Amino acid sequence: MATQRSRRLRKKMHIDEFQELGFAVGFTFPEGSDEQVIDSTVDALIDEAIAPNGLAFDGSGYLQWEGLICLQKIGKCTDEHRELVKNWLEARQLGDVKVTELFDVWWD
Repeated sequence: MATQRSRRLRKKMHIDEFQELGFAVGFTFPEGSDEQVIDSTVDALIDEAIAPNGLAFDGSGYLQWEGLICLQKIGKCTDEHRELVKNWLEARQLGDVKVTELFDVWWD
């Protein structure tokens, strides 16, 4: 039997129409990469692939980066978002590019 919850509670719990799907990414820079190259590449990722597509990126690293990508507003990332980010990273010849399947960013 399904539990009936008010819209307010569904929003607070990030479920049903308020569920947020995102994906994790990982990539590496070549050994010996200059700090300026790393900074400019990550800035370009945000300027060219993340922000224009309504996405948000929370990540960190130096030569090896890991992070979470989700939408800037409540909603669900799509497989197209995953492919866009993956293709952007691979086009910059970054190593070990990994993009996970979509998952619930609040409950998984």
